[in-house]
Amino acid sequence: EIAGHSVREMLEMIVVGVIGKSPEIDGMVRARKLDVSAVKGKWESAVTTVVASPMPGVKHALVIAGSDRRGAAFALFTLSRQMGVSPWTWWADVPVAHHAAISVRGGVHVQGEPSVQYRGIFFNDEDWGFRPWASKKMDPELNNIGPHAYERVFELLLRLHANSLWPAMHPGSLPFNAVPENAKLADKWGIVMGSSHSEALLRNNVGEWSEAAPPKGDGPWNFQTNSAAMIKYWDQRLITNGKYENFYTVGLRGVHDSGMEATGTPEVKAQLESQVIVAQRKLLAERVNPDLAKIPQVIWLYKESLDLYRVGMEVPPDVTLGWTDDNYGYIRELPDAKEQARPGGSGIYYHVSYWGRPHDYLWLCSTPPALIREEMTKAYDHKARKYWILNVGDLKPAEIDIDYFMQLATDEPAMAKVSQKEFLE
Repeated sequence: EIAGHSVREMLEMIVVGVIGKSPEIDGMVRARKLDVSAVKGKWESAVTTVVASPMPGVKHALVIAGSDRRGAAFALFTLSRQMGVSPWTWWADVPVAHHAAISVRGGVHVQGEPSVQYRGIFFNDEDWGFRPWASKKMDPELNNIGPHAYERVFELLLRLHANSLWPAMHPGSLPFNAVPENAKLADKWGIVMGSSHSEALLRNNVGEWSEAAPPKGDGPWNFQTNSAAMIKYWDQRLITNGKYENFYTVGLRGVHDSGMEATGTPEVKAQLESQVIVAQRKLLAERVNPDLAKIPQVIWLYKESLDLYRVGMEVPPDVTLGWTDDNYGYIRELPDAKEQARPGGSGIYYHVSYWGRPHDYLWLCSTPPALIREEMTKAYDHKARKYWILNVGDLKPAEIDIDYFMQLATDEPAMAKVSQKEFLE
């Protein structure tokens, strides 16, 4: 029985499911009415087609068979967008045009794997818009950013064919995991959680680490002098969140977007960074999966971290190298041939919003899509295809750039051919 109706009463229906997990989908495959060979076992892929007589009493079914849960969701939201529903229908009040009828062409449409495996956004410097708005309109009981705001973000991400989020983490913002419902909702929506370049293993340092002396606080954020407390701190998050789908930032920077708190030469600090990564991976093996190669991990080579990498920081081959722009949209460095061959691959952290020296740009989105295309296609050509994350500030000024960035990350070969003028039109 579906939606209160016997299947025998329904001449036409829509079936959406995941291959290997949906009895209806698997039944059509066994009956040779549905061919899923093009997507079975693939990443975030799907087949969309019309199947005749899919089950007794049903004349036709529009079938979406996903290789996994996000593959099915993306195919469904592709139909939504084709019908004229903008991904921004809620966030930017984009009206939905009325149609007297909607029709689907026959044939088979295969949604292939995305160009970039993990694609997402980072809420940053959210003090001006996102947090005050969420505090008043979405989660007033928390007086901060909470699950009602984040659930709308998760839906937007799926509509944009994105799959990852770094949550808001500025001073004053409630740590994402201070509200357990946030992580549960991310898992429900299939969103892969990560954390910023300065926050390892899903920790929000600003709201979760106190530098006051014990027993009031955790002590200094210094691995040379306080490693036991820091390891315990990371371990506690893996105990609570290791069961979810995450992309773990590893390595060490300052407690909040500053240089590593340590003494010694750059070479000494590079070796210390290597030791930190070893300790963090030991925790990941104990709490998440003994096979570390199956755990997504990334070291972000941002600011001083790139300098430490250049002087000898040791990064295990299965850890993704995260390259970054200069905060103004120009990528600082890209992987060479040897780095491109690493099993962990490479990713990109890119800004369309920035608060810091020498100049801020928060109030208007001033990064042209043409610059994004120039830099990100260059990254794609250099095999940086594992993880693209976009710093969107408060989100609202950056809708156009976010949309373009995610379309490029989803299908780089097609979007790279679209000029800025064509895209904006």
